[in-house]
Parts: sequence; C-alpha cells; structure tokens
Amino acid sequence: MEPITFTARKHTFPNEVSVDFGLQLVGSLPVHSLTTMPMLPWVVAEVRRLSGQASKKEPVTKQVRLWVSPSGLKCEPDPGRSQQWDPLICSSIFECKPQRVHKLIHNSHDPSYFACLIKEDAAHRQSICYVFKADDQTKVPEIISSIRQAGKIARQEELRCPSEFDDTFAKKFEVLFCGRVTVAHKKAPPALIDECIEKFNHVSCSRRADWDAAAPSGEPGPGEPRRPMRKSFSQPGLRSLAFRKEFQDASRRSSSFFSSFEECDIENHLISGHNIVQPTDIEENRTMLFTIGQSEVYLISPDTKKIALEKNFKEISFCSQGIRHVDHFGFICRESSGGGGFHFVCYVFQCANEALVDEIMMTLKQAFTVAAVQQTAKAPAQLCEGCPLQGLHKLCERIEGMNSSKTKLELQKHLTTLTNQEQATIFEEVQKLRPRNEQRENELIISFLRCLYEEKQKEHIHIGEMKQIAAENIGSELPPSATRFRLDMLKNKAKRSLTESLESILSRGNKARGLQEHSSSVDLDSSMSSTLSNTSKEPSMGDRDAMPNSESSFKLLSSSDDLSSDSESHLPEEPALLSPQQAFRRRANTLSHFPVEGPESSEPVQRSPGVAQRKLLRDYESKANHFGDSDTTPVKTRRHSWRQQIFLRVATPQKACDSPSRYDDYSELGELPPRSPLEPVCEDGPFGPVPEGKKRTSRELRELWKKAILQQILLLRMEKENQKLQASENDLQNKRLKLDYEEITPCLKEVTTIWEKMLSTPGRSKIKFDMEKMHSAVGQGVPRHHRGEIWKFLAEQFHLKHPFPSKQQPKDVPYKELLKQLTSQQHAILIDLGRTFPTHPYFSAQLGAGQLSLYNILKAYSLLDQEVGYCQGLSFVAGILLLHMSEEEAFKMLKFLMFDMGLRKQYRPDMIILQIQMYQLSRLLHDYHRDLYNHLEEHEIGPSLYAAPWFLTVFASQFPLGFVARVFDMIFLQGSEVIFKVALSLLGSHKPLILQHENLETIVDFIKNTLPNLGLVQMEKTINQVFEMDIAKQLQAYEVEYHVLQEELIDSSPLSDNQRMDKLEKTNSSLRKQNLDLLEQLQVANSRIQSLEATIEKLLSNESKLKQATLALELERSALLQMVEELRRPPAQASEGPGA
Repeated sequence: MEPITFTARKHTFPNEVSVDFGLQLVGSLPVHSLTTMPMLPWVVAEVRRLSGQASKKEPVTKQVRLWVSPSGLKCEPDPGRSQQWDPLICSSIFECKPQRVHKLIHNSHDPSYFACLIKEDAAHRQSICYVFKADDQTKVPEIISSIRQAGKIARQEELRCPSEFDDTFAKKFEVLFCGRVTVAHKKAPPALIDECIEKFNHVSCSRRADWDAAAPSGEPGPGEPRRPMRKSFSQPGLRSLAFRKEFQDASRRSSSFFSSFEECDIENHLISGHNIVQPTDIEENRTMLFTIGQSEVYLISPDTKKIALEKNFKEISFCSQGIRHVDHFGFICRESSGGGGFHFVCYVFQCANEALVDEIMMTLKQAFTVAAVQQTAKAPAQLCEGCPLQGLHKLCERIEGMNSSKTKLELQKHLTTLTNQEQATIFEEVQKLRPRNEQRENELIISFLRCLYEEKQKEHIHIGEMKQIAAENIGSELPPSATRFRLDMLKNKAKRSLTESLESILSRGNKARGLQEHSSSVDLDSSMSSTLSNTSKEPSMGDRDAMPNSESSFKLLSSSDDLSSDSESHLPEEPALLSPQQAFRRRANTLSHFPVEGPESSEPVQRSPGVAQRKLLRDYESKANHFGDSDTTPVKTRRHSWRQQIFLRVATPQKACDSPSRYDDYSELGELPPRSPLEPVCEDGPFGPVPEGKKRTSRELRELWKKAILQQILLLRMEKENQKLQASENDLQNKRLKLDYEEITPCLKEVTTIWEKMLSTPGRSKIKFDMEKMHSAVGQGVPRHHRGEIWKFLAEQFHLKHPFPSKQQPKDVPYKELLKQLTSQQHAILIDLGRTFPTHPYFSAQLGAGQLSLYNILKAYSLLDQEVGYCQGLSFVAGILLLHMSEEEAFKMLKFLMFDMGLRKQYRPDMIILQIQMYQLSRLLHDYHRDLYNHLEEHEIGPSLYAAPWFLTVFASQFPLGFVARVFDMIFLQGSEVIFKVALSLLGSHKPLILQHENLETIVDFIKNTLPNLGLVQMEKTINQVFEMDIAKQLQAYEVEYHVLQEELIDSSPLSDNQRMDKLEKTNSSLRKQNLDLLEQLQVANSRIQSLEATIEKLLSNESKLKQATLALELERSALLQMVEELRRPPAQASEGPGA
C-alpha cells in the first residue's frame, strides 16, 4: 500500500498573502510542453468531452479550492461547509510554484470556464492542462489576474532579491567602483581598462581645471594636500547607480572603440547630461560588494544597503583585467536606452591587490562555464520547420476562427499530408466514437493528430541537430532514422507546395478586395500570442468570415501570453529595430504600402469594424496625408453615432477581431487612445475636426499657472512628509526587529525612571555620577529600549573616572573615512557574516541590512587596528552592539570595549592572552569548586574545549540574547573580568548535574548545549551572583603564577637544544611583548606624572597668587577699619563740645 501524504488545510502558505477560490475541476490532460496557444482550445475541448463521457457513468466534476500565493499554487478538494474536514479526503490535487503556470486561457462563449497549463516535468517535456469552471463567471478574470500577479512576484523575488543568494556558489568580493564608460562595441581590445582609467583622469582633470578657474580663491596652498584626481562634480556617483539611459544616436558615433570626442565635446556632453565617460566621486563611499551568483552579477552598496547594479550573465559580453593597472578589472554589458534600442557600457572596478583581481576573474570564468552548462541542460525545447508539433501549431492557427464546415475541409486537406496508414487509423478511430456533429468530429481529429504528433516529436531530430549529425558522420552512412526523416520531410514539402499552389490560384482573385474587409481579420498580436507565429502563413480571407459558436472557441485574454517569458526569454545579441511600417506587418502579406482602391472597395461593409480596425484606417490616412500622395485616395472612416462608439468600445470582441489586450500594445506604436464617444466623427480627417475652444485671457492663464504651482508645491510637501513618516515607521520597525529577544531581569518602572533621569541630565558627559548608584541601577535591571544609550552613558563615566587612559589608544580616524578603504580581511569577514546570529531576523537575510551594517563595522575595525585585524568572535561582539544602537555608535563602543576595557588582548594573533585566561579559569575552579575541577581533570577536559567561545564571543554564540545583554551591562560597568565571574558562576551552579556525567562526550555536550538553555530564573541567579563576586586580586596573582610556571618549565624540562632554543625564543618574544606593554604603560604613567607635575605647578602658582591677594585684602581691610574709626571720632568730639 502506498503511503498517504496530506497537508493541513488551514494556513496553506504561512507568512504569505494568499487568496483562495471555490471552483469545479472539470478535468486534466497531460500534453507536450511545446503545446502552443492555438492548440489549447482543442485541448480544453477534449478535456470537456472526456469529462462529459465519464459523467454518464459517475460524476467526475468535483468541488475544489484553489489557493493562490506568491510562494505556491495549490488545488485541493473542497468537502464543503457541512462536512467535517478530513486530511485523507483533502489531499492536494496538485501543488506547484506560480511561475510554472506558463499559459492561461479563458472561454469567450462560456465565460465560466478557464484552463491553465502547468509545467510538470521539464526533463520529459511534459505539461498538464487543468480545466476549471467557476460558479460565478465574473470571478474568472480575478482568478486569472491573481495567478499572473503571484507568478510575477515569485519571478521578481527569484531574480532580484539579494537575500536569496545560493550559498553553495555565490561569492562576494569587496571592490571600489571607479566609473562607467559608454563604448561602441560589445568586444574590446586588451588595453580597455587602462584606457578607461586614463579617460577618467582626463575628465576629472578637465573638471578640476574648470572648477579652479571658476573659484580661484579655492586653490590649495603649498602646504595643503591636493584633492584626489578621480573627481566628478556633476555625476552623483554611487548615490544613484540607476543611471539615466543616455545614449547617442548611431550617426554620432565613430568607427573607433570609444566615441570620438575632443575636450570641447566632453564639456558639451557634461552640460547636456550625456556623460559618455562618468568617473565616480572619490569623496563618497565607493566601496561595493561584488557578488557573483549562479546566473547574475550583483553590485551591492554596504552604505545604502541596496543593490546598485544587477546584470545577468547573458548581458555581459566582455571581462578583462588591466595591463598597466593590474589591480583594476571591468566588464562590458548591454543596457537599454530610452529610444527602445540598447548600447554597451563598460564598468570599471579596483581591488585591494592583484591577487584578488585574479581570483575574481577566475570565479567569473567558472561561473560563466557552470551557467552555460546549466542553461544547456535546462534549455527550452527547441522547434524547427520540420517539427511535427510545429505542423499542428500551424494547422490550429489556420483553422482558428473558422466555422465547423470550413474547419472540416481544412482538416481533410491536412490529413492528405499523412501516410495512408495514419489516415486509415485516424478515420477508424473517429468512426468508432460516432461524432454527432461536425464540431465534435473536428475535435476528435485534432485530438488524434495531437497524440500522433506528440509521439513523432519524441523521436524527431531537429534540422540544426541534423546538420550536426551529418557533419559528424562525413564519410559514413547516415543512421536509418535520419534517412527516414529526410524522406518524410521531402514528402511533406511536396504535398504542401502542391496544396498551397492550388490555394494561391483560387485566392488570386480575392487579393484586390477592399482594405476594410482585409484589415478586419489581421492579427496584429499574433507574434505575441505564440512563439511560433513568425513561420506561419495567413489563411485566405474567406476562411475567417464566420465565427463558430462551439465549446472549443476560446478567447485569449491578456493572460494568454507565455507567462514565463519574463524570466526565460532574453533579448538577442543585436536585435533589428523595426520601422513603423514594419511594425504593422502581417504573417504573409504586408500592409506597409498604401492600399489602392479596387472596384470592390465601394461595396458596403457587412459588419461594423472593430476599434483596432478604425485605428489602422486612421493610421493609413495619416500616412497618406503625410507623404502627400495625390494619386492614392485616403480611405475614409465610417460615421458612427456616439452610442455605436460606446458599444464598439465595450463590446466583447469575437475571434475575427482583436482581443482587448491587444489595444494596449498600440501605445508602443505611437497610437492615440480611443476617441471620446461624444466626439463627432466626420470624413474630413483621420481624427475628425478639432473643436475651437475659447481662448483664455492672460489673467486666467496666470491664475491657472499659479494654482498649478501651488498644487505642485503642496504635493512636494506631502511627499516629503510621507517620506519622513515612512522613514520613522521603518526605523521603529527596524528597532523592534533588533530588540526581538526575551529579557532576563525585568526592569521595573521605578528603575526605568532612575535611568531616564540620569540619561536626561544636562551635560552628563562632564558630570561624575555616584558609582554605588550606578551599580545599584544596573543590578536592578536595564530597560531594553534604553540599553544602547545606557552603554554609552557608562562609557562616558569610565572616561571621566579614568581621564588618562592606561592603554595605547588607536588613531582617531573618522568612521566614514575607514569605510571608503579596502580591507585585506574581507574574505574572513564575509564568511562569518552568515554564521553570526543566523536565526535572528535582523541578521538572517543574506547581505541584508543587518549583515551589511555588521560588515561595515568589522571592516572599519580591521582597518583601524592593523595588529588584530579581524578575529573569529568579533562579529558576535559587534552584532550585540549593533542590535542596540546605530552603526557608527556601535563602532565607537567596539573601540571602547577593545581598547579601554581590555578585550583587545585576547584577539591578538598569538593568542597568548587567551591561554592565560584558560589557566586563570582552571585555577578559579580549583580554588572555588575543587570537586568539579577534579572531575574535569579526571576525564582530561580542559577549559579550552568549552570556554574558548565564551571568552571570544562573550557568551553570544551559545547563550540567549537576553542573558548576553546582561553580561554586556556588567562589562561596561566592571570590565572584562566579568567574563570570568559569569563562567565560574555557571559552572558552579550546575556542578551537581555535571558530576552526574561519566565520560568526556556527555560532559562537553552538557556544557556546550544544555547549559546555555537554562531557565530564566537560573540566569537571573547567575547575574546576581556575579554582582557579589570580586576576583580581581586572584586573577592578577594567577597571571603572575602562569609566567613563573612557564619559566620554571623551560628551565627544568629535559629537552633537546633545538627544542630548548625554540621555547626560549617563544618566551623571549612573549617577554618582549610584555616589555613593550610595560613600556607603553610606563610612557603613559610618565605622561601622567608630567601632567600632574604641571598641574601641581599651576596650583602652586595659583596658591601664591591667592596668598598675595589675601595679604592685599587684609591690608585693605585694616586700612578701611582705621578709616572707619577715624570717621567715628569727630562726631563724638563734636557732641562733647556743646555739653561743656
């Protein structure tokens, strides 16, 4: 018994906007993948016929539900609302991607029916046609539109989304974008790249000269550095790589490779906006990620986080490396221009060194080779003139629109081209089924012909392959199948030529018919409705007079085109541009010449012409008036009332006239939209008389202009406000996405208020806060939405507490300047991007905004700290910072942690500090948890087996983000010794569980996998224990102990002289490094002493000045007191005098 598979009915496509429709599945039929649109109506008729035959025995049509989504198309039985859902009943009938639906068809006479053709098996060239019936026929256009839209979105996501790169092949390189040059050919000489660079410098120098002439005061002085050469003031550079499609006419081009122009021509091009040579602005960030995928090349800007350039391999015609400039490379690709043509553009890039350019060129070569092999394997089924299905396609095109009788005659003519045995077989099979009318007989004949031709197609050898086989078998006999193939071709060709010659004799008298009847049956869109119509011939005009009212007559909607053409078809290398007259060519006869009225042209037309016919007539009249041909009489349009015009515009067209979807194509040919139904139609001109409107006064025109300008200003303001709102909404959503983790210590409102009060203190960067208060606040919790700002606040307090840094500080290079440079660590950084927080939504997208921001931070630090460069583990530290603050702020905090908090020493290339840290952790276990230490030593488990990632990634690679964020809170407060405290607390709190395991594998697995998944309560206990621990003195003692033991080991170990010398050299190098560190500390201490001495001298001088001022004030005070006493004495004496 075969296994039963089923999927849940609800939430068919999660995280997708999907729609579902209740339909009736009429039936399905497997067909060949070369089935074209003219064949599909007959296939649908066959499905309906088979369904009708089966329904006599038992009901076949069943209710289904069709789910449409960009991620998939699914059809499953619908049990109805009354029945209970059963997974065994509701197993899906079919499920596929929407882009595999490559043809859709809609019945015009029975609008409730429609069908879709799905690619089922590309290897065996098989498709399946499913026919549906809708209860509400008005829903059918909506269903077809939904399927088309889903396929379009799916194809766009496949081709254009940079986050869906295939990691098995896609390779990324960091390059500098130099500029672009419009070239005249798709191939180039070897010195192309060098010529491009010279032209960039030439244009830049001319612009520089013009700039200096315009602003002489801006000339740099002798001591000032000159501005860089490759500078473009008019080109916006990389801010808009969606360049305007400027393209000179072919007459302006010369025969040389580059478009020939002098210096004045360059200036004219720059003024007019047609920049043939376009260097980039060196002051902007020109670094790009050059990504080579399976079939496309992407240029992604880490600055804007967007795709700056995207080219398919088929659009690239040339790749080359510079000869003199070996660190440069470029490629030529095709770009479309505004006039519907195309031109070739060369893009030039610069790499860090020549080896990287060689690697890029080798990768491009391999990618082109693999893509060519895959394209050959997945190449669509080709057709030739002798393909059996090509003959069936032509037959279906010829009988399209005929009535049953004429269709039967055409089929009988076609049957004469078959062998006698094939004719007899088809005749017998048709007679067995006893068709009740001519239409049913025609359907049966087409059905048997299709089966016959599909069998022949399996053994068919194409003409191109036939030539190849003949070339390979020169001098030898051809295979018997090839001989039979040639014989069949000759027979068929002879029969067709005889039939066509007879038809041409009979239809020769009909060629002089009027243009109105002639143009009413012209299929202007036949080249779009089928890929094979270029080789077909136009049937006689009399064959399209009647319209059969049968089930098999189908109208091709706008969905009738090949739906996969957007993704599978590409422009040819050099497409021939059609003239306006050539754009109106028929399959067999041409309409590019003016029609000459024959004797029958004055006869009244029996039916009203369609809209497309009236367009053609107006076009011919305009052409006749344009050329001024007095000998030819322009064809006059018929008068139509406004009611008739409304009817002609909204009436459903029949097979003999064009489909509504074809009217849209006239926009590309320069046609005007349909006329107003109230506009009178007269014979004076092709578009009728132009009514003379009342002329407006200058005041009215001024008011209109004023109103238009005000409305435009209002519109621009509204657009700016909408952009601001959208940006703020995106920022909030991005922040919400970053902080998508569970908190360990919930922060109460009182604690949040304390933090907000400290953060909002004016001039907080210069105010020292109480350390006890900050310790208490961090211990009680840190609000997640303020965590980044709190980390910056703690860093400011550290700098206030330590105004003289004890360690060497890096050069103060701006972050934006570092991003403009190329790093030699790009490969290691790019590889680790996908390994850093792969499950977090902000970093999960390949080369998304999160990964590009992380790349910028790591690249900038590798350029800032050349000794460390990049080390595995740094990406996790930078990633944690990036989740809580902006990109530039995260870079500043990374510098703070590395240089001020002492994390930098463990990332040095020698990894000596990491070995010391492992020894310190072992000694802590020995002193605090002796039984656990003995258990681990018994199984030979050193701390490097489990604790190295803890130190290098600060627990971020294995533990939850909420726990890691709390660890970072304490590191910003207490320093790098927090890592030891957390490790010791984790191992100590889980000591009983670790002691239960009795072998190395289970112990290491528990520490690596089970320990990080501890509960929230245990994590909070661990954090609280860390706040109470103080192991700073022990760590210093253990470090000295490590060095002493290392020296003793070297002295006492019985080693050979070479080994002893090696160890002594290693020890010497380590001591030299330590000596350099001590010298750095000594220099810092000396500088600090000098600054303190200078401060003391300043204080002493201030003290002496203050003492002198104090003495002066005391003297002044004593003098004032004496004066006051003197002033008091005379009044007293005066009062004593009169009394006496």
